[in-house]
Amino acid sequence: MTTPPPTAHSAGRLRAAVAAVLTTARHGHAGLYWLAAAMGVLATATVFAALFDDRELLGTPIWLKPLKFALSFGLYALALAWMIDLLDRGRRTARALGWVLVVGSAIEVGVIVAQVVRGRRSHFNEETPLDASLFSLMGATVAVIWVVTAVVAVLLLRQRVADPGMRWGIRLGLVVGLVGMGLGMLMVDGGAHAVGVADGGPGVPFVGWSTVGGDLRVGHFVGIHALQVLPLLAAALAATRLDAAARRGLVVVAGLGYLGLVALATWQALRGQPVLAPDALTLAVLGALVLAVGLAATTVLRHRTTPHRPEVPR
Repeated sequence: MTTPPPTAHSAGRLRAAVAAVLTTARHGHAGLYWLAAAMGVLATATVFAALFDDRELLGTPIWLKPLKFALSFGLYALALAWMIDLLDRGRRTARALGWVLVVGSAIEVGVIVAQVVRGRRSHFNEETPLDASLFSLMGATVAVIWVVTAVVAVLLLRQRVADPGMRWGIRLGLVVGLVGMGLGMLMVDGGAHAVGVADGGPGVPFVGWSTVGGDLRVGHFVGIHALQVLPLLAAALAATRLDAAARRGLVVVAGLGYLGLVALATWQALRGQPVLAPDALTLAVLGALVLAVGLAATTVLRHRTTPHRPEVPR
């Protein structure tokens, strides 16, 4: 009898973990779960649409924006549905609020797709009364999504999760995620996402972040996805032999470092500096941030508890 290779075991564990997350998310909030599924279908559809529609908007393929938003909203919905299932208290309230998020997210992405079909910009577009109305609708919808997410976050912050690493991964993921979402207000106030240059122009492939000026979307994007990154880090650490205190400490260090990265990316953008062309000051601050996170993580690991092993009699 042959033994399956280690890669087969790893693939099996990964499939089991993904299945468990999907089952928990569906039980936590069916609406958000199916919204995530719908966003996955939409993302696939936009890829096919791009193959037959070569129009561009602001110098990028016109179907790229709905693809990015579909992926982002899909991950957001799946993560929140999974978290809602963890609630003991306030689950009914969270589930009711989840339906508000489903409707709000559908409106937001729906407007983006509708504007692409029309060949018009969805954000910061007030060229016609209809464009202005749709942009205002999006702004109001995003505000509702932020407030509702904040309320659900408060319910989750009060929830005691058994694993301390996951507890802090969820807490910090929600807090940093809300900060990232809130950074969108900087773009609304300025009427653009670029700083120092006009929207559009040369950008990083796929994400489109400006390579000739500052871009507020960088900090916005990085911050929003803390909602997935930090709980995933906590889950990865739970699979190690580290004790609970060490896992919690590493997640807290990573969460604070992640928040620092969001702040750094936003500060860099506000100075009109391209994300791929940091100046000496930005690099120095980044270096200090990396050093601080590294030292803090090393301190946590040096003070971790070693499981007691009883002596074996000779």
